[in-house]
Amino acid sequence: MFTQDPTAATARPRTGDARRDVNAAAVLRAVLDHGPVARSRVAVLTGLSPAAVSRQVVDLVRLGLLHERPELAGPGSGAVGRPQLPVDVDTDRIAVAGLHIGLPSTTFAFLDPRGNVLHRRELSHRGRTGPAVLRPLLERLPGLLAAVPDGRTVIGLGAVAGGAVERERGVVNRHDPLGWQDVPLGALLAEATGLPVQVDNHARALAEAEILFGHPAARRSLVHLLVGHVVDAALAVAGTVHVGPASPTGEIAHLPVPDSDAPCRCGRTGCLAAAASDTTLFEAAAAEGITERPDRAALVAAVRAGDPRADRLVRRRAETVGRALALLADVVNPDLLVLTEHFTSLDPAYLAVVRDAFARGTRLRRDPDRVIAQQRGADVLAVAAGAAALGALYARPVHALTAASQPHRPTPTAPSRRGPHS
Repeated sequence: MFTQDPTAATARPRTGDARRDVNAAAVLRAVLDHGPVARSRVAVLTGLSPAAVSRQVVDLVRLGLLHERPELAGPGSGAVGRPQLPVDVDTDRIAVAGLHIGLPSTTFAFLDPRGNVLHRRELSHRGRTGPAVLRPLLERLPGLLAAVPDGRTVIGLGAVAGGAVERERGVVNRHDPLGWQDVPLGALLAEATGLPVQVDNHARALAEAEILFGHPAARRSLVHLLVGHVVDAALAVAGTVHVGPASPTGEIAHLPVPDSDAPCRCGRTGCLAAAASDTTLFEAAAAEGITERPDRAALVAAVRAGDPRADRLVRRRAETVGRALALLADVVNPDLLVLTEHFTSLDPAYLAVVRDAFARGTRLRRDPDRVIAQQRGADVLAVAAGAAALGALYARPVHALTAASQPHRPTPTAPSRRGPHS
């Protein structure tokens, strides 16, 4: 059983004037979006005075987040001073680490400040669930972190999982496939690594990544649907990912899917998770003799080999996902719908099936091209994990860098009031 204090991993040391962090965040975000860019342009973009921008740039350069690009300065720029010297996000000095904890395996990765994956490693759970998943992972983490590329400084760790996740407390309230309940993930990871830890639901983290590094429409409004062994969704409006009371965004796994009678573990039929999850898909492939056992790689191989039975299964799942997206679009009416699902990333033909089902199902006559597949390919789970830490970095850069320089080891305490952890 886990007994660490779940609030300890998210404790926030006081780091001075909050306005400094707000201004630093505005400058950093402007450079992320437009860099390399001159300070004078940053002042226009942020509404800050040139002097304020220069102060923030000096701080952000010192902290390792920005660097100057004199080789990009135009002719004569030296005569008018430093405001014309371009600055850009520094991707060489710092990194964040990330863990995506799924059912079959955990993805460990390092990301640079632009969300590029520097290193990715898959760690199989070997069929383990419950506490047995975390014990070997916690033991291996210090060694994994020591292998950071190019001598970079690791400033934080992001950890994401499916199901109900309390972001502020760093607690995975419920992850049914893993058999987790009330696991204080943030505290356990902080104890093992000494790093500031950000814990989140994987769909919310991917929505954050889309806002930071993805499609411009994501800044206006976004629904992100993740279909894996767990089916989750996230909502963002005006560049902010929605976090509901007590942190879980909501429950989409049991959204009723039209024309589905698949039995669900909740006792009902037609739930989205029962109709569309990877578990359902892989078990169906094994039951029909397409694969020897429920396995992603085996089904991918069958699809690539042109097995019509495999293609039919994947297309049927794509149609179910499209109908679910139509329901979400009609309720929320977002500017963009982003889908993270393995086969639509592999083959655009399956995304076309999703879009066709979406177009038939929506009552708002929405453009199906507003449905896009995530663009990170095999790195998507690594990006989800790192985005939890990168979102905190871009929201409060000075705080994040200051916290990373301080000891961050929570002390084990009595169990949470929620009772024993499984």
